[in-house]
Amino acid sequence: MTETQLTIHRLGHQGDGIAPGPVFVPLTLPGEVVAGAVEGDRMDAPRIVTPSSDRVRAPCPHFKTCGGCALMHASDGFVATWKAQVIETALAAHGLTAEMRPTLTSPARSRRRATLSGRRTKKGALVGFHGRRSDVIVSLTECHVIAPELFALIPVLEEIVKLGASRSATLSFALTLTETGIDCAVSGGKPLDGPLRAALPRFRDRITRLTWGGEPVYADTAPRLSFGPVTVNPPPGAFLQATAEGEGALYAAVSEALEGATRIADLFAGCGTFALPLATHAPVHAVEGDDALVAALLHGARHAPGLRPVTTETRDLFRRPLLPEELARFDGVVIDPPRAGAEAQTRALAQARVARIAMVSCNPVTFARDAALLTQAGYRLNWVQPVDQFRWSPHVELAASLSLPHLSAN
Repeated sequence: MTETQLTIHRLGHQGDGIAPGPVFVPLTLPGEVVAGAVEGDRMDAPRIVTPSSDRVRAPCPHFKTCGGCALMHASDGFVATWKAQVIETALAAHGLTAEMRPTLTSPARSRRRATLSGRRTKKGALVGFHGRRSDVIVSLTECHVIAPELFALIPVLEEIVKLGASRSATLSFALTLTETGIDCAVSGGKPLDGPLRAALPRFRDRITRLTWGGEPVYADTAPRLSFGPVTVNPPPGAFLQATAEGEGALYAAVSEALEGATRIADLFAGCGTFALPLATHAPVHAVEGDDALVAALLHGARHAPGLRPVTTETRDLFRRPLLPEELARFDGVVIDPPRAGAEAQTRALAQARVARIAMVSCNPVTFARDAALLTQAGYRLNWVQPVDQFRWSPHVELAASLSLPHLSAN
């Protein structure tokens, strides 16, 4: 096949280089000249003719095959700047600008939450991340992303695959490193029959709580997380910020954005990442659509001394957003929706004219859309704090401060 030479102009949202055409070229950087075979709109095996000054040697030997990282070939400074630029570009599409603070990047090997895949093989079992653009599982001899405690569990997970996976199935292991050990929720396995239920507790010295297909197998010690001064026992597979450093950065930004608020609503509250530490300063009403998460949050609040009142509400905020009249009793709101954003809830917020809003997002595009709704209603977008807790991935997270100038000054 004929070799084509291209110049990379920019990176796309998935971290691939983009050359005119467009042609998508993985593992490249802006300004680089590359050569290789183009199939359709991709050059999947580029040869770097002229490297960027931002190109570095990837520290992990699995980088070129493993799908866990996409940007390990770029310098830390480049990645931090690029992630901020992704946010700026999304805002610019709506005619918005804001003070962009320096990206806060979590350290290597700090991911305390990860999902690994496992499959039986002729010789035993294989556990790891899927390969780049592939359903092949890459066997890992090291990992620079996940916490060492999670990486060390891989041989145990391989044994679980041998016990509980059919020949054709792929198991999914949702792992969370908690203060009392590792929480593991398994999906995709065989039915939890008597022999399997009897065999799995052999791993209780390495896994604190094991859940199989949504059914509890054992939980000798409840997994424990701390949000500020409050201890929470999360349900299996509960959402948690990926790194402790990322959680700390997001909370610091949220706290700053809501400084001076006397009554706070936390929308899409999860099990209390923001609501519980905020309750050390002001009463908080936490709203979340998952019953189990709400129960964990409320239990933690009830057993923590020194908090201001914490109330909870189980409510699907996509189908039933809080109405403007319900929001009017708050002077501070933190909203942390899933990737789809929260357009309907944001419209209600704009009508309620809450003085201070802290927005947390894992999708700059939907964040910019929702932020534009608020600025059109008179809010000022004060600043944006990029947070990179998915190091070497194209995933971008942020917290932002919005306020009504004449109200937040009071």
